[in-house]
Amino acid sequence: MVEFTKEPMNWITNVVRPKIRSLLQRKDVPENLWIKCPDTGQLVFHKDVEANQWVIPNSNYHMRIGAVARLKSIFDGETWLDIQVPEVAVDPLKFRDERKYQDRLKDARAKTGLKDAVKLGYGKLDGLPVVIGVQDFDFMGGSLGMAAGEAVIKGLETAVEKKTPFILFAASGGARMQEGILSLMQLPRTTVAVQKLREAGKPYIVVLTNPTTGGVTASYAMLGDVHIAEPGALIGFAGPRVIEQTIREKLPEGFQRAEYLRDHGMVDMVVHRHDMRATLSKLCALLTRAPARGGTALPAPASAV
Repeated sequence: MVEFTKEPMNWITNVVRPKIRSLLQRKDVPENLWIKCPDTGQLVFHKDVEANQWVIPNSNYHMRIGAVARLKSIFDGETWLDIQVPEVAVDPLKFRDERKYQDRLKDARAKTGLKDAVKLGYGKLDGLPVVIGVQDFDFMGGSLGMAAGEAVIKGLETAVEKKTPFILFAASGGARMQEGILSLMQLPRTTVAVQKLREAGKPYIVVLTNPTTGGVTASYAMLGDVHIAEPGALIGFAGPRVIEQTIREKLPEGFQRAEYLRDHGMVDMVVHRHDMRATLSKLCALLTRAPARGGTALPAPASAV
């Protein structure tokens, strides 16, 4: 009986196949060239979404948008003056879980270019001076810590000083656990600052974006004179899964989404991002009794829906 030994390697395996693979292999594609719509799964060209203010063209799904991009979309000429926020203690509790809190802060700052989750700007909206604060969800989930709390308070105080409306774009997962009770203290502190703006007779407009939850919803995010929400935004204190597990019941369809909350009186209006600037302009003019400049008519209030 003749035994055949199998050769471990040969010229077809070593030479021919690699050359064929190299010819047929697709070129590397940048990771951010395409964006997958979270709603429909459709792949959309990144530049098309960016040009459309980060709204998926066909599905109208509103992607998250950074603080700088948000300010550019609202202020006249995409220009404003940055408002400096008072310094706070970094990592006062010396907190560490899987990583050091200071390392997480460094990564978030490198990723977003921000010092913390809230960025403030002072400029004009259709010629009317306004102060705008934006929470950036990319900075540790837009979590509310001492620095973010100081920024919100500084924005409200600046609006009182400049005698302007204060517009806040909220996006947060809640309080920052790495700062413990010091984070929770920002809830009453920001509430007091909102009251000072109200006593000064200046408008406070809140735009609720996806998501706005936890302690932020339990404080300054729900204390506005007018509450606007972007389409499909998740808004609430506890998440839907937590509520379902607690009450052991299935929640209604669309529960805690912007449209559901508008229909049930928690949100005044749901406004598409393309109409946001015009809507804010008209609201500021109306609430300050200034002549409105440009834009479209305001969306119908919840009672008219």
